[in-house]
Amino acid sequence: MRAEELLDLARGEIGVKESPAGSNKVKYNTEYGGGLKPWCCVFLWWLFREAGASGLFYGGGKTAYAPALLTYHKKMGQAVSDYKPGDVIFFDFNSNGTADHVGLCESWDGKNITTIDGNTGEGNEANGGAVMRRIRNRKYICGAYRPVYEEEETVDQKQFDRMMEDWLNRRGGLPASPWSKMDEAKAAGITDGSRPQSFATREEVATMITKLI
Repeated sequence: MRAEELLDLARGEIGVKESPAGSNKVKYNTEYGGGLKPWCCVFLWWLFREAGASGLFYGGGKTAYAPALLTYHKKMGQAVSDYKPGDVIFFDFNSNGTADHVGLCESWDGKNITTIDGNTGEGNEANGGAVMRRIRNRKYICGAYRPVYEEEETVDQKQFDRMMEDWLNRRGGLPASPWSKMDEAKAAGITDGSRPQSFATREEVATMITKLI
């Protein structure tokens, strides 16, 4: 599973709220099967499970306690500070050295981090009762870990150039469309008719226009 797949799943949950407010009654707790507990960590458990990647959360286990999740992944050597989309981010709002809350990183600009969290809200960062996208200053971050996602496919410039050249050659080899005026253009000496489905450069267009003058 790739990080963006998990983020897409999380984005689809934005707006879900516990009902009634303040009750911790929400589908994530129901499926966790462990009672009505604060559910920011349970929300992440649910996301990884729904994505078929439970092993990336707590080694395939369950925990509703953010500090336990952070400690586990520190021991696994997965702690990071160069935050990237898909990282699991822990927050300490009361500066007591213990994680109060956890969310999923969507973006990081070096100063503020954007996360998608369960059980947050404008009135209570760590127990607000809703799934929301939040933007917070880095001063609240007390830890993070990076799940072992599948690598995103990357293409360097040389690979891209070769791919484009191949695509242009294949497109240029296609026959002219029935509606085109290629035969007339060839007869008028405007073009030699080669590569009918390819794209013309500015210099080719300039040459064809000059032949019309």
